[in-house]
Amino acid sequence: MTLQILINIMIAMVWMLLHDRWEAGTFGFGYAIGLMIVYSMRRFFPDPFYLRRLWAILKLLWLFLVELVKSTVVVVRLVLRPKMNIEPGIFKIKTKLTEDWEITLLCCLLTLTPGSVVMEVAPGEGVMYIHAVDATEFQKNIIQTKQLFEEAILEVTG
Repeated sequence: MTLQILINIMIAMVWMLLHDRWEAGTFGFGYAIGLMIVYSMRRFFPDPFYLRRLWAILKLLWLFLVELVKSTVVVVRLVLRPKMNIEPGIFKIKTKLTEDWEITLLCCLLTLTPGSVVMEVAPGEGVMYIHAVDATEFQKNIIQTKQLFEEAILEVTG
């Protein structure tokens, strides 16, 4: 992936040199030409075409932002209720991710969404212990969010 990006940037720089114009538009046009060249030569690279992984990263970022907003709204509703009737709890979830950095990314994404904190990870087993502000309301949502994040992370790494 890195090799493809570097080749693409080098083609854009050569395009700018040939046109003797150091502008963003010239670089963008050269980058688009380089993108077509790298795409046409993709079978010579050991990795898949890099825009597919970049697209998967952008989808993961968008998914995180959507889940962040949804969980923030739920937490704000909990806090603004006249009577705070919550039942905090800890539960465990098994993950299908295997690599350490994938599990770490999943834990960070789950912790950054309001209302839940990953307390402990058993790496050999792939089990996470999660604390939720309101276990009755959040457990189902956290499991759904975890599954969405897992699929997106596997798409980025695969």
